[in-house]
Amino acid sequence: MSVVTQDMLMAYADGQLNPSDRAAVEAHLAANPEAAMNVALWQRQSGALRALFAPAGLEPVPARLRPHRIAASFGSRRARSWRRAGAAIVLVALGLGAGWFARPWLAGAPQASDILIADAVNAHTVFVAENRHAVEVAASEEGHLVTWLSNRLATPLGTPDLSAEGFTLVGGRLLPGAPDAGGRAAQLMYENAAHDRVTVYVTAALTDRATGYQFATYDGAEAFYWANARITCTVVGTLPEAEMKTVSQAVYRQMSDGDGTAGLP
Repeated sequence: MSVVTQDMLMAYADGQLNPSDRAAVEAHLAANPEAAMNVALWQRQSGALRALFAPAGLEPVPARLRPHRIAASFGSRRARSWRRAGAAIVLVALGLGAGWFARPWLAGAPQASDILIADAVNAHTVFVAENRHAVEVAASEEGHLVTWLSNRLATPLGTPDLSAEGFTLVGGRLLPGAPDAGGRAAQLMYENAAHDRVTVYVTAALTDRATGYQFATYDGAEAFYWANARITCTVVGTLPEAEMKTVSQAVYRQMSDGDGTAGLP
């Protein structure tokens, strides 16, 4: 297997890899959640920048920058013209390259919720595609699963009952998590009769223990996130939005410390 470099990860995030390199990168991401999280964030930032700069790319080239106008100014003012043309080229190049080079500055530091959502969506994407190894501990050992994950996250957890929404527990696993949320995460996986899967990604509370709610469409998946003084939780799936909200409300009612409705539509 070829060595996966930072340049390959960036090219993968921009959809510029050939099939063989893309397969190598996807295998690397499946085995390295932190790298996969970074790639997911790059893809999200790139999408935002494309939306920001796309209108500029459709604008007509100003008359002063058209080649024949630049050529006409040659002659006795050749040296000055070259300086102006060079400046124009630099400006155009900077504009075209803004989507790549300006990403870190324009995007700024990601919020804790953005990192957790990216982690949750990436873990969902990696493991729902698995058959034999979709979970680490199966639903047949639910009692052990709950105790194990509760101990690892140092906070009491449960497995929401989603039978009313048509989903049964497949099992769960322990994952690395964001440092601000204790460094560990639990993923619970559910499946319906049509073999659609949703995952519930849980961490210990953030260091500030602030309450928060966020709904996002991320990388083709719907993610429904909330945080309270005990846990953060992100429900991820690719069901239609209304169905995802129904499932998320059921999870929220059973796992939150609130009344089960605050912050949800």
